[in-house]
Amino acid sequence: MEIITSKDNKKVKEARKLLTKKYRKNSYLIEGFHLFEEAVKAGTEILQIFVEEGKFDKLSPVLTENLSVDMVSREVLKSLADSESPQGIIAEVKKCETEIDFSGSKYLVLENVQDPGNVGTMVRTADAAGFSGVILSENTADIYSAKVMRSMQGSNFHFPVVQMESSLLFGQLKKAGLSVLTTTLSANSVPYQSVKVHRFALVMGNEGAGVSDFAAEQADVLVHIEMPGQAESLNVAVAAGILMFSL
Repeated sequence: MEIITSKDNKKVKEARKLLTKKYRKNSYLIEGFHLFEEAVKAGTEILQIFVEEGKFDKLSPVLTENLSVDMVSREVLKSLADSESPQGIIAEVKKCETEIDFSGSKYLVLENVQDPGNVGTMVRTADAAGFSGVILSENTADIYSAKVMRSMQGSNFHFPVVQMESSLLFGQLKKAGLSVLTTTLSANSVPYQSVKVHRFALVMGNEGAGVSDFAAEQADVLVHIEMPGQAESLNVAVAAGILMFSL
């Protein structure tokens, strides 16, 4: 198989555009053998694969049958990667219109969360905690960014993860009969241990500003984590982990 050694190769240049959000209209990139295998297992459509020379043998013939595979040099692979040390494979994956029907019992809502690592970590934690899906507000970090993808570690292939406008989202949650639990340190919030609900949506807010006034107004219950120590706050992903496994 011929090895692509030029970063200016047409296929490479077109794929590299997907590192920028405005070009991710129909597809996106994933890095690493683990994410690739998770995507294939989920039946996600793989459009093309770039594998680093010397690592082609790590690809299963079963997984790559009838797929477009190009072998590339280390430098070319790095030009397609967002991480400092890419793990030998980058694949272009077709976006699919994921739907969420809110018939489950537990959902995580991320409102205006900006850090891709936090977003990905919370999606992965929701997956581990048995949640039914995750909804990102319109101003939350892009789920298809490389950093979010790496942090999710394939959890987005296990359950619905969708982006939705807040004005539409809260109406659908209430219509589905889900209790909206919004995290805030306001005077009206209660310790999460006192909350007993069977079906709910847990709302986590922005790292610095917390949840919006709109999200607080939509809440059925305002909740917080009591902190006996001297720290002023918890990282949003840590707080979400505590709440998701406890509620």
